[in-house]
Amino acid sequence: MGGYRQSVGIFDTHAHYLVRDFGDELEQVLNELPKKNVERVIAVGCNLQSSEEEIALAKRYDWIYASAGIHPEDADKLPGDWEERIEALLKSPKAVALGEIGLDYHYEDSPSKDVQRKVFITQLEMAKRLDVPVIIHSRDACAETLEILREYKPRGVMHCFSYSAETAAEVVKLGMYVGFTGVLTFKNAKKTVAACEAVPLDRLLLETDCPYMAPEPHRGKRSDSSMIEFTAAKMAEIKGVSAQEMIEIANENGKRLFLNS
Repeated sequence: MGGYRQSVGIFDTHAHYLVRDFGDELEQVLNELPKKNVERVIAVGCNLQSSEEEIALAKRYDWIYASAGIHPEDADKLPGDWEERIEALLKSPKAVALGEIGLDYHYEDSPSKDVQRKVFITQLEMAKRLDVPVIIHSRDACAETLEILREYKPRGVMHCFSYSAETAAEVVKLGMYVGFTGVLTFKNAKKTVAACEAVPLDRLLLETDCPYMAPEPHRGKRSDSSMIEFTAAKMAEIKGVSAQEMIEIANENGKRLFLNS
């Protein structure tokens, strides 16, 4: 008889665990996750403050890792020493990525395109210099994001993917991974489902983007990493594998990209 192999748990490669969102419940939520088949989490920074908070959190929990970076919506609120501070955070043993970074042209009052582009490129250059993967946020900025990715060719993931199947295929061709959240389970998510179909199994990552993007049947509620099981089940259905296989495949992909294992 073969030896018993314990089932591989969830690797949530994109979550936000901030006191701002979870309040006094944060510690309780996190302590419950390993009991709910959550094996690893990357707590993702969006600005200097949240990056510092997520790195500090990762130091307290063996199974939590973190990233540091400047989200495009924060690109015009930066002190003069922001680059040095992000670089210093990335030297933490628990820091595994630079992000989330990118372009977001969705809101009219967002930082200017020039400012966003400059901060994005500065961080891509930093990632290249430090040899760390990037977590890309891109909304309503597909063409320009692809143009920049073609030029800088980072290793990393296009997070919370919202573009076409053709764009997903191009992202994969650039050597990157593609992350999907609970949006994949929404009834009106035909475009997202088509994009997932276009991504090979070895380039897919599972994400919550919690506390946002809770999957069906929890849509509209505060999300946490355990809810990935619903996204994994939908992704498994799309890719023709079992839900547990999908969790295991995504776990391996996440380790390969972020943990070099």
